[in-house]
Amino acid sequence: MHPLDLVTDLRTFLPLEAVLYESEDLKAYECDGLSAYRQMPMIVVLPRTEDEVIRILRICHTSKTPVVARGAGTGLSGGALPHATGILLSLTKLKQILEIDPVARTARVQPGVRNLAISEAAAPYGLYYAPDPSSQIACSIGGNVAENSGGVHCLKYGLTVHNILKLRVVTMAGENLEIGSASLDSPGYDLLALMTGSEGMLGIVTEIIVKLTPSAEKAQVVMAAFDDISKAGNAVANVIGAGIIPAGMEMMDKIATRAVEEYVHAGYNLEAAAILLCESDGTVEEVADEIRRIDEIMKKSGAIEIKTSRDETERLRFWAGRKAAFPAAGRISPDYYCMDGTIPRKSLAHVLSGIERLSTKYGLRCMNVFHAGDGNLHPLILYDANQPGELEKTEEFGAKILEMCIEAGGTITGEHGVGIEKINQMCLQFSSGELKIFHAVKAAFDPDGLLNPGKAVPTLRRCAEHGAMHVHQGEEKFPELPRF
Repeated sequence: MHPLDLVTDLRTFLPLEAVLYESEDLKAYECDGLSAYRQMPMIVVLPRTEDEVIRILRICHTSKTPVVARGAGTGLSGGALPHATGILLSLTKLKQILEIDPVARTARVQPGVRNLAISEAAAPYGLYYAPDPSSQIACSIGGNVAENSGGVHCLKYGLTVHNILKLRVVTMAGENLEIGSASLDSPGYDLLALMTGSEGMLGIVTEIIVKLTPSAEKAQVVMAAFDDISKAGNAVANVIGAGIIPAGMEMMDKIATRAVEEYVHAGYNLEAAAILLCESDGTVEEVADEIRRIDEIMKKSGAIEIKTSRDETERLRFWAGRKAAFPAAGRISPDYYCMDGTIPRKSLAHVLSGIERLSTKYGLRCMNVFHAGDGNLHPLILYDANQPGELEKTEEFGAKILEMCIEAGGTITGEHGVGIEKINQMCLQFSSGELKIFHAVKAAFDPDGLLNPGKAVPTLRRCAEHGAMHVHQGEEKFPELPRF
């Protein structure tokens, strides 16, 4: 179908300003938070209701037009990168909090609702929404579902998948599905877990029921500074080994703390090789006991300085530094490339040492900020896209970090998704048989492959063309494909 014919069809039920096709209107949608890759969409549509989403998808299904869903655009893997001959479906106008049930401790919301807005709306009831990505002031809950986002408190309270109960989803064919249940369990296969983290490839989420968590009576943070990253990594293992599950446990290296301190003035030790933030929450008595134990563990693990937040203002200031790591990187470098891999906690020191060696090899600085408690790394490679060849060198550096994560027994993503950024590393992470199953799941929901095509799951041909064949857990990857 010609683009102008598609525009005409869409404008039969959408207002003129909700169907964009002029280049100056499309420019704002050419990338998500991973701005290293850009692609102008053919058309952008901004529906206001679920019914409009259904009608848009039915038109696209009939005309075989690709569709890419987009939330707030804060994604960091290129998952919302537009399709050149497709529609970008922006869900930002579906932003109503439909219901808060303080008895059931749930909220029913549309996908365009900001993560932080849910907690703000639930606060009068003594409740909040636990997953808190660093971008929570801007990111949308629909995007959180698409990427299975976490945040600094995911160690104790879980990722998005652990904090949602039910989804309303529209398929590419325009059919409405209800997945999960408002109760604690639902019959049949656990499609809720399948849909969460599916990166907009299986359906368009139009409504979400999230769990709300009671606000803790008290929360307090221990900030420990270490003169060696290995000691900080061992401190993480020692806290978990003592049977303590902190509300959050985050680490930053020296480059990160210096960049953040100049920006936020959080009170970080600028001479430390690494700092560790470890939070306890609960009743006053529980927090007092846990903070005492954490303090003792930090001392025994070799901390050179320990501070404990004295009040809520200081606690929030300690966390403000960690949550401002990404914008702080933007102040000291023209560009940065944020990676996202997950490793076993025992491998923290080993992988961080490897990243330091790669930094020297490629001549690029790298800030390390990560969810230490669950081993989710966020190395930020600092580069200048205006320097010829520097982006390509940065991409290679990032790829090597992900390969280290795989070798350590981890994964190539913890919460940012695969998108287009890590699609080649999927060839290293999974066998040909596993990739075939992924494609079969995709085909069950979207047989024509129109939803977010070319993302997250590579074809076997792509893996062969990129030479991503090696022995993985004793099995040669893609033995049926020719070598090039």
